[in-house]
Amino acid sequence: MNEAKLIKLHINQLIDGMHSLNLPSTQAPVIMDYLQLLQKWNKTYNLTAIDEWSDMVTHHALDALAVIKHFKGQRVLDVGTGGGIPGVLVAIMCPEKQVALLDAVGKKARFLRQVKRDLKLQNMEVVHDRVENYFPEEKFDVVTSRAFSELNQFLTLTTHLGTVHGQYLAMKGPKAETLDSNLPFKQVAVWDIEVPFMSETRKLYELEKIHENCD
Repeated sequence: MNEAKLIKLHINQLIDGMHSLNLPSTQAPVIMDYLQLLQKWNKTYNLTAIDEWSDMVTHHALDALAVIKHFKGQRVLDVGTGGGIPGVLVAIMCPEKQVALLDAVGKKARFLRQVKRDLKLQNMEVVHDRVENYFPEEKFDVVTSRAFSELNQFLTLTTHLGTVHGQYLAMKGPKAETLDSNLPFKQVAVWDIEVPFMSETRKLYELEKIHENCD
């Protein structure tokens, strides 16, 4: 099957998945443009192990879209964003939010800057830095990651980046993780996330930063 037919097939898969998540599909072509860029750059930069069209739609796009409704604040930070999941999807679907994508790997930051230019995502900022060295002028309402590290390490490394009462969202696989009670966070919820066309249920940990004592 040629590339054009593949894209048509999988944009329909994406649209069906977005509808099952009760999301408007108007941005589906932009999301497909992003996935095309990811696949193209991946051949040289090795950005992701998932590079088949069907898997990219489910494991990248729909996996991120399945948690979009949980993002509450206006300033969002995606830590260890890699190829841009979930940050690029949040920027595409929520143009009213300001989304920063943080990664320590130069080739990933270069790719994301190209995504920002090509897709004209004015609400997206790319930050090339290590998380422990990044001290923005203004803290974030939402700090998120997907498979960046285990839960408590993610919270420890990013405590200085979120506002007090800020929302922390950790996208995880099915294995349960327990919050360290010594950290300045309280667990708000653990959501079971069903991703369209995926059999495995994901977990989303929602936490709130309750004070600044680790800053």
